[in-house]
Amino acid sequence: MIKKTYLLLSFIWIAQCARAQQAKAPDYLALDKAINSVSAVMIHDVVNPPAAARYYNYFMIGPYNLVALNNKDIVPIGNFIKSYTQDNTISLAPGQYNYKIAAVYCILETGKLMLPSGYMLQDDEDKYIALLKKNNISDDTIKASVAAAAEMTAKVIAFSRGDNYNRLSGKLRYTPLKGGKNWYPTPPMYMEAVEPNWKTVRPMMIDSSKQFIPARPAPFSTDTTSEFYKQAYDVYKISHHPSTEQVNIASFWDCNPFAVTTSGHMAIGFKKISPGGHWMNIAGIVTKKANLSFDASVQVLVLEGITLMDAFISCWDEKYRSNGIRPETYITRYIDNKWAPFLQTPPFPEYPSGHAVLSNASATVLSYLLGDHFEYTDDSEIPYGVGPRSFKSFIQAAEEASVSRFYGGIHFRDAIENGNTQGRQVGADIVKKLKAAKVQPLIK
Repeated sequence: MIKKTYLLLSFIWIAQCARAQQAKAPDYLALDKAINSVSAVMIHDVVNPPAAARYYNYFMIGPYNLVALNNKDIVPIGNFIKSYTQDNTISLAPGQYNYKIAAVYCILETGKLMLPSGYMLQDDEDKYIALLKKNNISDDTIKASVAAAAEMTAKVIAFSRGDNYNRLSGKLRYTPLKGGKNWYPTPPMYMEAVEPNWKTVRPMMIDSSKQFIPARPAPFSTDTTSEFYKQAYDVYKISHHPSTEQVNIASFWDCNPFAVTTSGHMAIGFKKISPGGHWMNIAGIVTKKANLSFDASVQVLVLEGITLMDAFISCWDEKYRSNGIRPETYITRYIDNKWAPFLQTPPFPEYPSGHAVLSNASATVLSYLLGDHFEYTDDSEIPYGVGPRSFKSFIQAAEEASVSRFYGGIHFRDAIENGNTQGRQVGADIVKKLKAAKVQPLIK
């Protein structure tokens, strides 16, 4: 009995040491630092939400491929992304380079080559090399790992060129229609519609942009007894007496890449992370809390990036199909011409809520990977003067993100409720295909 107890304590001690060692992973393997670097450039470039999701997706594919080449327990990406037919082999064999270093560098290199102001990441790459040297990584290892990252980056960029993104600029520009149910540019900048042809971008895992068309929104009407008017009046009513908690929720999930405040003839712009950037940050937060290995963390981050891209493609397909009027336009026309929402209205049609779709898709996939009751604290908005907030599950966070748009005055109820359903359908389809490819949950 004493011997068994001793062995049990020994195993516990070994497990604790392993966890402690993992928790003290060297800072040069911090994935979140590399992601924050590319996010900073996207903030600088004011990358719109759908495009930001696309970039996050491609930034993480290279690191995932490098991990899969070196860890046979990681399912190759082509097993669950049908369109990915690239040969992922590189000239360096496993063991000839440090694949974890290569994976981190690959995030920076992909950002450098894909983003409009990607040249800004050269400084981050130089600092990363200096950090490696400070940690006594040999020059040969650094050179080989950077070479491996460069080879994989080239493959990812070649794959990205086939997604039709480069053809968007050649398509007809969107012309807003005045009056009736149609979306029209809103104050203060009356910006043109964001990515009206996004549905033509190739999805990653869902079959097509129109695979999950949501239920129809309430029919447009100015009749004060109609469902549409009632939904508009609900937005108007809550804006007059929101609770402190409702204001906090709206602010926390704002995620407007470029909000503008006017003062007289002067316009002041405020930049911050996109909705996709917020969920990528959540993915980084929870991988740390779950104490996941480097390889498993890369897996969570790439699947979150894939989910974001497909969620935006699905959502944007419907946005420009229904072309719905925003609460701000409707309320100032038919209820109160001096009204303004708490949050600045984004420059694209109302239905469905993008936050609802992408948040619920993300929550569904993250719940599959890490569990239905994963508790965490989200401090993503601290740099912008908001938060943190704690959640008992990803679904709870998604539901709060969705309703935040109602509290903020920029969405009607049915855009949120039907957007929630659409997002869960996108997430469920991705999970179904992950299961078929034998991608297992990371926490059981």
